Amino acid sequence: MPLADPDRDLLLVDGDCPVCRTAASALTPHLQGRCEVRSFRTPGALAGLPVDAERCERALHLVEADGRVSEGLEAVCRALRRRWYGPLLRLYYLPGLRRALDAGYAWMALRRRGWGG
Repeated sequence: MPLADPDRDLLLVDGDCPVCRTAASALTPHLQGRCEVRSFRTPGALAGLPVDAERCERALHLVEADGRVSEGLEAVCRALRRRWYGPLLRLYYLPGLRRALDAGYAWMALRRRGWGG
């Protein structure tokens, strides 16, 4: 199941994780229909895509229509870049801040199974 629409990006989340489902639900209205949200656990969801389940276990992934792949908070920032707050998201790319935010994301992603019932 490659990109359903070659003009839309694809955000891959863990559909079995309550935290991930909640985050995906919160993000979806802000994606302006330019990004499909899909659980990587759906059978065939990763077919034809440049990511595998092992990578998706560690972080959410954005597969852009042009083939670019990003993960974690960078994926969120790239998915939201078309909104009015896109310039604000550039703060993520500040070297020290990016490192700290990525470390926080990694810490949370490793522990997400115990949260959200």
